[in-house]
Amino acid sequence: MKRSNMDLIDPWGSIEIENYEKLFEEFGIQRMDGLVDKLPCKPSFIRRGIIFGHRDFERIVEAINKQQPFAVMSGIKPTGPLHIGTILTLREMIFFQKLGGVVFYCIADIEAYEDNGIPLEESEKIALDNVVDALALGLDPSRSYIYRQSKENDVKDLAIILARAVTLSTMEAIYGVRHMGLYMSALIQVGDILLPQLKRFGGPKPTLVPVGIDQDPHIRLCRDLAHKFKEKYGFILPSATYHKIIRGLDGSSKMSKRNPMSYFTLTEDVESITFKLKNAFTGGRPTAKEQRTLGGEPEKCPIFDLYKFFFVEDDDKLLETYWRCKTGDMLCGEDKAFAIEVVTSFIKEHQERRKAFIDKSREILNLD
Repeated sequence: MKRSNMDLIDPWGSIEIENYEKLFEEFGIQRMDGLVDKLPCKPSFIRRGIIFGHRDFERIVEAINKQQPFAVMSGIKPTGPLHIGTILTLREMIFFQKLGGVVFYCIADIEAYEDNGIPLEESEKIALDNVVDALALGLDPSRSYIYRQSKENDVKDLAIILARAVTLSTMEAIYGVRHMGLYMSALIQVGDILLPQLKRFGGPKPTLVPVGIDQDPHIRLCRDLAHKFKEKYGFILPSATYHKIIRGLDGSSKMSKRNPMSYFTLTEDVESITFKLKNAFTGGRPTAKEQRTLGGEPEKCPIFDLYKFFFVEDDDKLLETYWRCKTGDMLCGEDKAFAIEVVTSFIKEHQERRKAFIDKSREILNLD
């Protein structure tokens, strides 16, 4: 029996979405529709439908257009260097920060411990590296609150308070049977999402959480608890945007740190990245002759995904690349050579920019 999308959405595991349309029916995720046109500008990840759905995004669009306060909240689990698949969320945060949002960026070190067994002392070092990357990508620290879960008492207090409204059966219905540590980390993430609405940060306000679809269980739990405690705390139900999951370089459904050939990091040697791109799975045919005759399948190609998600901003150029592959005019060797050029150029520039943000990152995280 084939599993449904509902069975596959796991924030702590792998995910393969064969039909994004079903998510609208199964989970009540809303379509972007005309909301995109109400934004003052549209980067490629919005124009191309990479952000494909939302919950109550109207609130954020209204706040942007009326120049009213709103927050943007997301984070990173410090399990190692940031890989290319993780930067989409950061780019979304930076985009909405430039449109007026105050960013709350969480270093999810408690989740890293509960899910991956990484001690807090170790994740502290990883967090520094992650924050350096975030600032080098363009996150403005003057309009950001960057923190570690384990050091933020308000987040943990919120988790304790809100836990009164959650039963074990509720957690099992959302997440399946898990050890209690993961349930606790999920409640702490609810605290993360609601943190911007506390009095110390100006009180209740629209809050956008840009995430991959694999994180929707956390959004649903948080919105349910925000509703239950709305009268007491004045919470505004958090909004969310959902982006598609980029497949791994090896053709797997998702880039995973468990498989080094499926991804590359922002601090990796360009020689290593070049090797991975040369050996990446593609949508090409078994032979050059078949490729010329039948054309390639860019829809299945991780290399084309890199262009679509990150590295080709010009829509005309992306379309040209698509059709050259689709018609067999371009073979995979030429395509990979272009990918190596644009990706390694980006990585070299990023690694150079990182040098300017090491001291600032240490200051933010209160590291000696």
